[in-house]
Amino acid sequence: MSAAGKKFYLDLPLKVVLTEDGASHLITHKKKLLRFRLADNQEEYGISMDHFSPMSLQNMILVDYVSKLEISMSEFVSHRQEIMDLSKVIVYSILYKQFDREIFASLIQCDCVRHYNRTNPGHLIDEKTKIPDKQLRSTLALKDNVIQSSRQTILDPVWKSIMANSEYTPEEKNIYLLMTEKFLNRLSLMNWYIITKFYKTDGFSQMLGVIRRLLSGYMDKSKVAEYISVMVMELALNSENTNMRKAARTMYQGIDNCDSLIYDPDIRQKIIQELVRKHEVVFISWKIGGGSTAIGKQGSLNITLYNKDDEFQEVKENIESKMSADLNKRSLIDFYRQMPEGQEGTDLGLYYLSYLDDACKKVNVKFESLVNQFTSSDLTVITLKFNF
Repeated sequence: MSAAGKKFYLDLPLKVVLTEDGASHLITHKKKLLRFRLADNQEEYGISMDHFSPMSLQNMILVDYVSKLEISMSEFVSHRQEIMDLSKVIVYSILYKQFDREIFASLIQCDCVRHYNRTNPGHLIDEKTKIPDKQLRSTLALKDNVIQSSRQTILDPVWKSIMANSEYTPEEKNIYLLMTEKFLNRLSLMNWYIITKFYKTDGFSQMLGVIRRLLSGYMDKSKVAEYISVMVMELALNSENTNMRKAARTMYQGIDNCDSLIYDPDIRQKIIQELVRKHEVVFISWKIGGGSTAIGKQGSLNITLYNKDDEFQEVKENIESKMSADLNKRSLIDFYRQMPEGQEGTDLGLYYLSYLDDACKKVNVKFESLVNQFTSSDLTVITLKFNF
């Protein structure tokens, strides 16, 4: 994954909303939780970070400690790469979790596991099996050689297939080789317990086929992460420029061409300072699926952009209750098409959206986009919904 490798730390004003498990874990470790108000006007408990490791954040997501993340800024251009990296970290985390769930669901259906369960009814391996992590770690610590051998047995034919694919560039081949390892590295202890338990037994070849098939499928799904990060950045920049044009018209009255102002470096900086002074920001939030108990929602991700104006808190006191009466709801593609003639980025936005939509369809990722516009305040709420 390129996101974590490009920069060891990200410098972004990140709010992390915790799940019950996440809150309990941090409280147990004497970490003070903050209470903050999010873009949707809900008050939540969590932690705030301005300088953080992508890998630490990913580890929190992988153990179901995080339910939502949010950043709010007046200006995004100078943080472009970091925001895209954050988005990719979040998407990859969900893919890793879904891969692990599907592997477990498939392994316990394999013939060798079914046969084992019939002959060992007192030690079943199924969806109800709960073995403490401490016990799993001690068991697997004695099987390190088996883990390494089974990993290589899984990966060898997959790697050969990647290297033999003439459609991949050398860079793409390296990315896919690394990607396969990353997916296996993030398999749960329970899955490695099953794999090592049945390694080289009768029927293990069925397990190999299942793992390789899912690995191939998730390598394809991982391509969507790049498209999502580009789309999120495009929407953030579009909202940023909208706010800048509005501020420019107020600050430099009588000038018709606002674009000449917002793309002048010195004037742009003055406009940004004015937006910061007036607390006019754009919010981006990532709501992660419903956790381990939410059937059908574990692989969901909702990304929402709120373009906040001065009247934001009043107008959005309860966004849900206003949805039927005070907004114009439409798809994101309609939103782009209905922008004023010549609006900067319209064609680019449609281009990105088309690529994202196509990429999701190819790998069976459900994607839906929605735009809510509040007529009384010009507040725009854009939601991208995914189910991996």
